[in-house]
Amino acid sequence: MGVDRDFINRILQGERVSVARAISIIENEHSDAIETLRKLYPHTGRAYRVGMTGPPGAGKSTIANKLAKLYREANKQVGIIAVDPTSPFTGGALLGDRIRMTDVELDSGVFIRSMASRGSLGGLSKKAREAADVLDASGCDIILMETVGVGQSELDIVRAADTTVVVLVPESGDSIQAMKAGLMEIADFFVVNKADRAGAEQAVRSIKMVLNFKTQSNGWNPDVLQTIASEGKGIDLVADMIASHRNFLQEKNLLNKKRTERMIERIRELIGEHLRVEFWTADREKMLKSKIQDVLSLHTTPYDLAEQLLNHFKH
Repeated sequence: MGVDRDFINRILQGERVSVARAISIIENEHSDAIETLRKLYPHTGRAYRVGMTGPPGAGKSTIANKLAKLYREANKQVGIIAVDPTSPFTGGALLGDRIRMTDVELDSGVFIRSMASRGSLGGLSKKAREAADVLDASGCDIILMETVGVGQSELDIVRAADTTVVVLVPESGDSIQAMKAGLMEIADFFVVNKADRAGAEQAVRSIKMVLNFKTQSNGWNPDVLQTIASEGKGIDLVADMIASHRNFLQEKNLLNKKRTERMIERIRELIGEHLRVEFWTADREKMLKSKIQDVLSLHTTPYDLAEQLLNHFKH
């Protein structure tokens, strides 16, 4: 049947119901998903994508809410993708972030979408990047992508965002040393939120000590900001730092380089997914199950069985 051209036009005009429907089509892997993305893709590339990550309760949603309000005052269209933990009951998003975005949820210039992480270890829904493409094509200037949780598997936010912000709280100070192996490297800058709490200055010092004032390999020096997002304090500094990082990337021609690397990675993923689906036919599933006992009983190795399956695929 194909994707209706009027439907695509309504998305490009920013018509909210059509934008929401397109994201649902993509999230649910509907048969029209790829065709919808194909038709929207030529209209993407304008939005600047900001990833926000950090431990649960750090205030990422509140910061996103206040940032969106600030961007709206500058007459910018804003998209927010809040990736929630998957509900164990429905498989859907828990929608907690929607509750915390009261400043902008009724603003027609802000589109908020909660998406389930669906077991994605990186904290960012596999479909969130494609949802961002829909918001990009619909006319958003800024897309804030907020991810669940924190840890070394959180790195896929880097594959989705132009600027990555790590949000921590004063209580994070004790765990910063443990975080440094993964999280510390991905931040373009840090925000210590709830800075009116005890230990805020100590947390800032701890982060700076781990960073050791080192610059990134591209020459950018990650800074540490303090906010009290619930009162709107420091949000302008966050917006200014995002703008500074964006300017830095553009001046050094690094934004294009970053987006090129990101797209190569994305195409690798798409091919990997296609091959996985194509590879695991009923015949090969049957072959795997019929020969798995040989591996478990040590009569053959997993490497040999994998090779047999691959040869079956090739021929």
